Amino acid sequence: MAAAKKAVLGPLVGAVDQGTSSTRFLVFNSKTAELLSHHQVEIKQEFPREGWVEQDPKEILQSVYECIEKTCEKLGQLNIDISNIKAIGVSNQRETTVVWDKLTGEPLYNAVVWLDLRTQSTVENLSKRIPGNNNFVKSKTGLPLSTYFSAVKLRWLLDNVKKVQEAVEENRALFGTIDSWLIWSLTGGIHGGVHCTDVTNASRTMLFNIHSLEWDKELCEFFGIPMEILPSVRSSSEIYGLMKAGALEGVPISGCLGDQSAALVGQMCFQDGQAKNTYGTGCFLLCNTGHKCVFSEHGLLTTVAYKLGRDKPVYYALEGSVAIAGAVIRWLRDNLGIIKSSEEIEKLAKEVGTSYGCYFVPAFSGLYAPYWEPSARGIICGLTQFTNKCHIAFAALEAVCFQTREILDAMNRDCGIPLSHLQVDGGMTSNKILMQLQADILYIPVVKPSMPETTALGAAMAAGAAEGVGVWSLEPEDLSAVTVERFEPQINAEESEIRYSTWKKAVMKSIGWVTTQSPESGDPSIFCSLPLGFFIVSSMVMLIGARYISGIP
Repeated sequence: MAAAKKAVLGPLVGAVDQGTSSTRFLVFNSKTAELLSHHQVEIKQEFPREGWVEQDPKEILQSVYECIEKTCEKLGQLNIDISNIKAIGVSNQRETTVVWDKLTGEPLYNAVVWLDLRTQSTVENLSKRIPGNNNFVKSKTGLPLSTYFSAVKLRWLLDNVKKVQEAVEENRALFGTIDSWLIWSLTGGIHGGVHCTDVTNASRTMLFNIHSLEWDKELCEFFGIPMEILPSVRSSSEIYGLMKAGALEGVPISGCLGDQSAALVGQMCFQDGQAKNTYGTGCFLLCNTGHKCVFSEHGLLTTVAYKLGRDKPVYYALEGSVAIAGAVIRWLRDNLGIIKSSEEIEKLAKEVGTSYGCYFVPAFSGLYAPYWEPSARGIICGLTQFTNKCHIAFAALEAVCFQTREILDAMNRDCGIPLSHLQVDGGMTSNKILMQLQADILYIPVVKPSMPETTALGAAMAAGAAEGVGVWSLEPEDLSAVTVERFEPQINAEESEIRYSTWKKAVMKSIGWVTTQSPESGDPSIFCSLPLGFFIVSSMVMLIGARYISGIP
């Protein structure tokens, strides 16, 4: 029997989407933007101490190879010829910091994840060295001094990890965010791998001047970072190198964007004033501000949106960053055990249709925008004997929406023109209750594309449009029309405002919890001064509460 003829679909483009919770590889038709196939692998997160969040860089790299191979197998089963894949784009969790040995290819420590809080005392010490009338860090980078960004994580590694110190002294160390680690590894690693990053990822390190688009000598000296370990900075759309192994060996890697910039491109927010909100591990609202840097007066970040070609202009964005969105669902699943899968949250919330006055502030890593308050910690308040796990599930979904409302309000005040609707994407947007709640709490329509994989789509668009690839046109007339689902507000404005003002009250209660110990020190001595009765009563309350929430008699 003759072999089945391979389907001819025109040029295809692949995208690696390496997020905090999972890695995926997706393949798109460059002419229609249709998603043809994908594969996903969940990534472990390690919590070695309170406030510390790490991942294994080798596991992340292996997950990329696995996703590429499995997706190629699926394409084969669909009778699609993988030789039509003409380019690969990379989108990644931003800020997460890796240092590795360029001679062995081995990571010198786990990746320190963007959510990690161990550097709080480093931040406090550095902030004392910034003149009150000249915040040169913020004016050059657009970022507040925070545990969130790469520079302080790298400083911690240099101060605390002997392997890193020795590798730097012996000129063996390379630093990068996840995109750099992946591109270096995929393009050959110790055998000629390309050590680079793009402007969007560089702009999240706190070492990059967003005006000159270069690593900044003054910033590197301030943080004590040797410039020779930094990757070269490239545009978001150009050929960086070729895949050196696997089913796609020889295919150029030609697109690179931090995940939130990739989603902005994938949502086709190319005009000044267009905005999108991505619901992933965290929640990120970005508004394109065009060729000008707009500095926020209301707690938002100024960041590089994209630069789609070596000779193309740079675009900037205002960003509202929320640390915990989808991560709160994972916490309910893994830590409290009140759901077995992330999808169950919608079912529980639907059973009650209200939080019954219960409010959940998931400040597990402090509060990001618009507060930038590292002393905050998570709280659940407004509990009564009537409260059950369904109400807590509903409150968790509401928390994501209230946090979005806070950063949208800040965005509207900075931009002066309120958004008339909110474009959304990300894994959580498949939850219809969440989307309806979001429309109700914002009191504007929420618009969701029928194909929610906009982060991967943005990386694919950048890769396919690169000079030397040229299979994806970014001209407005050539961009595919997107079908959308629209959620209109269904409650009155007064009710929306009452719920929001109660949430703000709960947020105030969450602030100021951490006052005596920095997670960086990991010093357990604080607990020595607490009476034994404190531990017994606390343990009993936690045990009874957990059993009650889980429905255990």
